Amino acid sequence: MRIKTAYLYALGAVLAWSTVSTAFKLSLKHLTPLGLLLFASGAGTLYLAAVNLPSLLRREFSVSNWARSLPAGLLNPFIYYLMLFVAYDRLRAQEAQVLNYTWAIVLSLFSVWLLKERFRLKDLLALLLSFLGVVVISTRGRVFQLQFEDPLGSLLAVSTSLVWAFYWILNMKDERDAKAKLLLNFLVGTIATALYALIRGKLNLGGLFTPEAVVGWGLLGALYVGIFEMGFTFILWQKALETSDNTASISNLIFLTPFISLVFIALILRESIHPATLAGLVVIVASNLWQKSGFLAPKPGGAKQNK
Repeated sequence: MRIKTAYLYALGAVLAWSTVSTAFKLSLKHLTPLGLLLFASGAGTLYLAAVNLPSLLRREFSVSNWARSLPAGLLNPFIYYLMLFVAYDRLRAQEAQVLNYTWAIVLSLFSVWLLKERFRLKDLLALLLSFLGVVVISTRGRVFQLQFEDPLGSLLAVSTSLVWAFYWILNMKDERDAKAKLLLNFLVGTIATALYALIRGKLNLGGLFTPEAVVGWGLLGALYVGIFEMGFTFILWQKALETSDNTASISNLIFLTPFISLVFIALILRESIHPATLAGLVVIVASNLWQKSGFLAPKPGGAKQNK
């Protein structure tokens, strides 16, 4: 029963995260990337505050807790989602969401660097395979011509993996309650976003909404992103990990997300899924799974092993 509950939580999170690429693209018709970040992170912060309300009265938002959340909050949601939303604004949804999925490989390499984990030949090969997938997607299959459709958009989408990896490592080292630190991180990120918009003179309709915007649709999209990308789904995923006796099998379900996401992108956004996108996605996900599980790694003599 415990295992079944964990899988229900995990599949719920996967399904919710599978919709957000479509939600990003629909919202960016009405909001600028900065506007989507400000309203979505604000909505996510309010949601997390509401969820934490009973325990907030017992917690002390001390200076030390704010200091610990400052770098994390600047990384996520501020820098990470600003880069990601600009990438989505420039690229087709299918390209942006798949390129963003290189985070798992980058996180593994950062763990080697910052957590002093052992670096293996398999890690390097998985990174090279993942990079090949990135090139296939960014060039839309024209690998040998190296003609990138939008070099800046592709660079931003891939670079979000670096930001996310730094954030994840910080989070792993922070032993505070998960919900409490997530709330403070988002509060810091939302304040940083508002200050950034103010300094740049973008804290107005022209800076936050697109010229053809329907304000109500933009705010509704930001609310959806704030709750289902930034708030509720993280809690679902956390519950899945907490109630599971096998976190590895639960964690691998996250790799269903980009494939289901492509279905929503095709059906709702009416994007024709390019063969290069699918091929690149398969390469990236396969390299991640191989690196994590080792089931393809041969022993001396040719036998295959499972970790």
